[in-house]
Amino acid sequence: MSNRAESFLVGLVGDGVMPSLTPYMHEREGDVQGLRYLYRPIDLTELGLPGRAVGELLSGARSLGFNGLNITHPCKQLVLEYLDEVSADARRLGAVNTVVIRDGRFIGHNTDFSGFAAALASGLPGAALDRVVQLGAGGAGSAVAYALLTAGVRELDLVDTDAARSAARAAELAGFFPDRTVTARTTAELPQLMPQADGLVHCTPVGMAAHPGVPLDMSLVESRHWVADIVYRPIETELVREARAKGCEVLDGGRMAVGQAADAFRIFTGRQADADRMRSHFLELVAAEEVPA
Repeated sequence: MSNRAESFLVGLVGDGVMPSLTPYMHEREGDVQGLRYLYRPIDLTELGLPGRAVGELLSGARSLGFNGLNITHPCKQLVLEYLDEVSADARRLGAVNTVVIRDGRFIGHNTDFSGFAAALASGLPGAALDRVVQLGAGGAGSAVAYALLTAGVRELDLVDTDAARSAARAAELAGFFPDRTVTARTTAELPQLMPQADGLVHCTPVGMAAHPGVPLDMSLVESRHWVADIVYRPIETELVREARAKGCEVLDGGRMAVGQAADAFRIFTGRQADADRMRSHFLELVAAEEVPA
């Protein structure tokens, strides 16, 4: 029984998760720390299961002795009804991406928000946070906006093509942070917003391999701006590349991916992950993907 405490079985539940780099990051960190650590993708698409099957999968994981599960699209909201306990931040966000199974109970956390907060602190230390423009107020955008406000952003302009979504998100966040200013904006307002902003955060699919391009007119980006992207496939998005060429300090999407993985590793194992080491491994994995076969 003494060895069992140092062995870990975890998984990732969601649609299309087979190509995820998260299992490799977790297992490598476990190896370096001398743990028996096995991380398995549980792909709903491959299994032919709907998102609502997450409750059954949680119960199955508990029966099979799993220590926890990471949860991704489309289950981050659906999983809430099956949990015994939810962290305060995850409850506010209405989304859970990490469930630890402890003493037969399911405890939910959100490391998307904490992962971005860690990325911001490590990748852009000392960044000015008086006013920030964020593009995209969807699921990932919600976690990032919450992280920005937690990090100390005073004024946050939420820009989304869905006006109702950005308005609802802004009102919700303003309620959580009553001493800050959170405003829903439209893309048409960007020429007025960017000259007043310290930084720009991008949380839409634009820039992914399947959605190439930049999410805004790059003439609005000045060298004094810092620019953060959460897209990490490719790691060097057009936004990151062009912003860097302008002289901006940049934060690539890989930092958030590593940040959330490092936090999840700590939650599952009780051991601190070495985020710098995990980032080095992550960059190796991404580079290997980008080499032509």
